[in-house]
Amino acid sequence: MNLCRLARRVLRLRAGMKLFETYIVRRAGMMFLVALLPVLAIIWTTQVLQRINLVTDSGQSMGSFAKLATLILPTIIPIVLPFALVIGITQTLTQMNSDSELTVMEAAGAKRSIIIRPIMVLAITISAFSFFVDNVVEPKARVVARQMVAEAYADLLSTVIEEKNFRRIEDGLYVQISQRLSGRILKGLFVVDSRDPAFDLIYYAKEGAVDASGTSLLMKDGEVHRKTADGSVSVIKFDSYSFDLSDMTQSRGQATLRASDRSLAFLFNPDPNDPDVKARPGNYRSELHRRLNEWALPAIFALISLVIAGDARSHREARLHPMVSALTIAFALRWADFYAANQIDSNPRFVGVLYAINIISAVVAIALLLRNRKMTVPLTIRNRLSSWRQRIQDRLPTAPGGPNGSGA
Repeated sequence: MNLCRLARRVLRLRAGMKLFETYIVRRAGMMFLVALLPVLAIIWTTQVLQRINLVTDSGQSMGSFAKLATLILPTIIPIVLPFALVIGITQTLTQMNSDSELTVMEAAGAKRSIIIRPIMVLAITISAFSFFVDNVVEPKARVVARQMVAEAYADLLSTVIEEKNFRRIEDGLYVQISQRLSGRILKGLFVVDSRDPAFDLIYYAKEGAVDASGTSLLMKDGEVHRKTADGSVSVIKFDSYSFDLSDMTQSRGQATLRASDRSLAFLFNPDPNDPDVKARPGNYRSELHRRLNEWALPAIFALISLVIAGDARSHREARLHPMVSALTIAFALRWADFYAANQIDSNPRFVGVLYAINIISAVVAIALLLRNRKMTVPLTIRNRLSSWRQRIQDRLPTAPGGPNGSGA
């Protein structure tokens, strides 16, 4: 009989623990989304607006622009996830401490693992999602985005298809046509070429056409104005003139893949015959180790947040807001990772530095959690904060009815 009662109590206790862990996961998850979505939307909008020239310069449709904007999203998700998780965890635990929930748990003798377990389950899940996005989704999205941009500029007819409207082909080169006919025939050609700083060229032709290969613009019955830097102008009339487009079609019609566009398998074993690998071997080494480290940041940041905000504190205790402390450490750690990853490009010794930064941070946070150590403001700083607070209170005017005033 006693064993049955004990078993029932154990089952109730376990059910209560699972219920409380679910409650923590739900609150932290909701706060994580509240922090993630607005920040993600702001950064995504700024990145999309930087590529609005795909529509204005190349004559692409808004549908193509919307597709390109969607492909940009996976490139910023892994960057925002760790910081949104820090905000979600610290804000949730701070609110629970303000509502005395953490105090009641500690007074009831509950173990700290009741808080740590659900938070780390959420953090590890987000880390796994970050790994998937960073190593599977993002490289494919980058490749498709580069191909879209390359194809948008590959056919130069698409950039001058609108009649009586100037189109910028590239910096310093503008084209206008009066009429477009069948058979790739163009009427009323006007070309401005100021790419060479020594002189400007202005072409006018009654008729022209882009050849089938797209490498040259053939102009007939026109003239070219050449203006030098000293202001002198020369005019040359021609019956037929060929304007070379091969450099632009080759550079814009082909998508050059970089280290950030490659899959994780390619980074482990780069093709030694790849032109970009030959030109920038350090970029591929740096990108590989960056991906192998960056995905773990949500879990590491969660450990740091638990050390800072995962215990019951008195409301009178002098300390910075846990979110400020956690975000400061997170930004410092992220900057150190970014610096070490960039240095790997030219100095392979920083590979060990990159791994050491994250491993040491995780080990220190785990050690503090296991020892149930609290991160507190040093006594000297607490005394100074108290003296400053007292001085501010002394300078504030006393309200009527207070100790030095007269009541109504």
